[in-house]
Amino acid sequence: MNAPLDVSFFARAAKPLGSYRKYWAARFGNAPMLPMSRAEMEKLGWDSCDIVLVTGDAYVDHPSFGMAVIGRMLEAQGFRVGIIAQPDWTSAEAFKALGKPNLFWGVTAGNMDSMINRYTADRKIRSDDAYTPGDVAGKRPDRAAIVYSQRCREAFKDVPLILGGIEGSLRRIAHYDYWSDKVRRSIVVDAKCDLLLYGNAERAIVEIAHRLAAKEPVQNITDVRGTAFVRRPDDETGKGWFEINSTSVDTPGRVEAHVNPYLTTSEVAAENGATCAREDEAKQVAQTAEKSGSTSAAASTLPAQPQTMLFVANPALKAKLKVPPRDRSVIRLPSYEQVKSDPVLYAHANRVLHLETNPGNARALVQAHGEGVTARDVWITPPPIPLTTAEMDMVFDLPYARSPHPSYADENGSHDGATKIPAWEMIRFSVNIMRGCFGGCTFCSITEHEGRIIQSRSEDSVIKEIEDIRDKVKGFTGTISDLGGPTANMYRLGCRSPEIEAACRKPSCVYPGVCQNLTTDHGPLIKMYRRGRALKGIKKILIGSGLRYDLAVKSPEYIKELAQHHVGGYLKIAPEHTEVGPLSKMMKPGIGSYDKFKTLFDKFSTEAGKKQFLIPYFIAAHPGTTDEDMMNLAVWLKKNSFRADQVQTFYPSPMATATAMYHSGRNPLRKIHRAAESDEETVDVVRGEKRRRLHKAFLRYHDPNNWPLLREALKAMGRADLVGNGKHHLIPTFQPLGDGAYQSARKKNSTPLGKAAPLSGKLAPKAGLKAAVNAPVNARAKQASTPQKGRMLTQHTGLPPRVTGSAAPGPRKAKPGATR
Repeated sequence: MNAPLDVSFFARAAKPLGSYRKYWAARFGNAPMLPMSRAEMEKLGWDSCDIVLVTGDAYVDHPSFGMAVIGRMLEAQGFRVGIIAQPDWTSAEAFKALGKPNLFWGVTAGNMDSMINRYTADRKIRSDDAYTPGDVAGKRPDRAAIVYSQRCREAFKDVPLILGGIEGSLRRIAHYDYWSDKVRRSIVVDAKCDLLLYGNAERAIVEIAHRLAAKEPVQNITDVRGTAFVRRPDDETGKGWFEINSTSVDTPGRVEAHVNPYLTTSEVAAENGATCAREDEAKQVAQTAEKSGSTSAAASTLPAQPQTMLFVANPALKAKLKVPPRDRSVIRLPSYEQVKSDPVLYAHANRVLHLETNPGNARALVQAHGEGVTARDVWITPPPIPLTTAEMDMVFDLPYARSPHPSYADENGSHDGATKIPAWEMIRFSVNIMRGCFGGCTFCSITEHEGRIIQSRSEDSVIKEIEDIRDKVKGFTGTISDLGGPTANMYRLGCRSPEIEAACRKPSCVYPGVCQNLTTDHGPLIKMYRRGRALKGIKKILIGSGLRYDLAVKSPEYIKELAQHHVGGYLKIAPEHTEVGPLSKMMKPGIGSYDKFKTLFDKFSTEAGKKQFLIPYFIAAHPGTTDEDMMNLAVWLKKNSFRADQVQTFYPSPMATATAMYHSGRNPLRKIHRAAESDEETVDVVRGEKRRRLHKAFLRYHDPNNWPLLREALKAMGRADLVGNGKHHLIPTFQPLGDGAYQSARKKNSTPLGKAAPLSGKLAPKAGLKAAVNAPVNARAKQASTPQKGRMLTQHTGLPPRVTGSAAPGPRKAKPGATR
């Protein structure tokens, strides 16, 4: 079965990645690792780099890391590419390490937004960074894309600067910034980059690199899809576009003048610069007959029978009704100054942006920044054309080393000790089979970044990568930790009709229900699973990516295959909530879909003789969530004997639809009006530390430290009936003796213990005191590590560590000469 993408117009709409003539430097061949130092460049025989990539992540040469993909793709085009990873940003010296780039700088903050990477949802500084050796925090600055861009300009100011990555992608227009609680300008303006590439950038970066290599000025490159750049309002290159003004809301449409009832049809036509030929002809004949005195002759020439009236378009309005060509149309969004001061216009701009995300029909966007002499326009071209299956195979078949750069290794040449990079460890034995997501969840940024058109690899390409992991990756023990992508089960799913796919404007293919035009056949995915696990040396293939259970229930055979062969004890799914209010703002299916999936999953697990668990994820404090909604969710958790330790609090990421709800209090899923005409247009926003803490407390109703807060809230809500000591009550009336500490299997999720009291009123020996304090803690930890019936189990709440395919750590070897 061919992927739906390959039969759509997208396969014919762009120049193939492999069709460019290679740059002259291709004669140097492929580098084992893209160089990070002058010494490595000299070893490769290079005197300079054509392109230098700067990233906030450690350099891992693996297709799950953006800089590796872009670097290897440019290398495949014949360019010499160097990488500067996690440089010292306090000066420009570190940015001169590889010399002056011949063509351009490529800058990214890394695989994660630098602000989300550094701060929690409660704006607290994180103590770790999964993309840094040793999981060490503080190796990249806040707003890294802007800082790195400034340092690149300082180092070599005349070199073109191309900005990319998810941090830039999600800030391409004026956006709400959660950390400063204000609307910031487009990152194109703040970073002063020449071009911003948003979304999957392979197609755009290859075209731009070849055009710059052909000596085309970077300021002339304004026609590449998936880019953003700055133009002055009087720039001649911006002329010739049909501008659609969308800078306000509630603007009336075209108003036509009322017809004067006392005028004849001919007179009305004359006022509009036209004629009514039949009436004029009849009038002329009548006048001629009157002059000749031949009334009977005139009567004979007039029609004897009444004629059918024919309505035609008003010729005076015909030109006004003509729709301009979409490829030359640009929508003017409210300016930065407008959205900064007016939350309603911010919500409107966000809605328009999300309506223009389908590559088949999206139009260019423009947003003004500044006034007077500082006035400039940020132009955003339509989204990039998705990659075909052949191009996806090309990207993933590039010669990746599939390991971190040797400079990060310890004295034994290993990356498994103090220099381990957690993000690499997580995907070390995993395979990415597709890109994109048509779910459209409002709190998620995948659609804004990767698009909603699924781009799938071929089965042969995936199998080849599994074999490469088996044969080449150090430490592989026979288990593939994941075969997925943004979503586990959207492989080769898409629209049944290429024409409908290209014209569709819906933000989701699965909300409020699965679209009738969407293919839901999981057959190709099942076939791949079976072929993969049949390979010699492959013991197990696990599915670690999140699962769309509303799609899975359309294919019970897939659920059976999954439950019986590809679940390592637990499976991640994300209902996110149980109540209609917040689910409608998230664009997620109702809890009934979860119940259907759970029934099938339990059935097939039992048939296979396996005891397996689902890990439901829930979000607290999402826009549209009331206190009653969280209370009902807590009751549902208690009723189903779930105790959730892993709680996600809503995190307003730039440009997400839910973030627009959070900032404006309006619902961009509906048309925005100045005065809300219904409750569906407004959104209950959870603000303030106290209320966010309450919503988290409802999810962790079992934590004694949350009981006082919950008792107070339930009484204020008139639900004191949920406070009691029976099984049907949510929380008890009593508070436990002692400090009320709560011990989770994961230390970070635990409530710290207070100071221990002396034993028997005396100062106990140090060892004895430690044992006495730790005894109840160890007992609780032991109890937590034993699976209990109905409990929501995760690796943080009682399950053994997740299987990643790595060898189990053996006993630590003693150093020579060491004594016990």
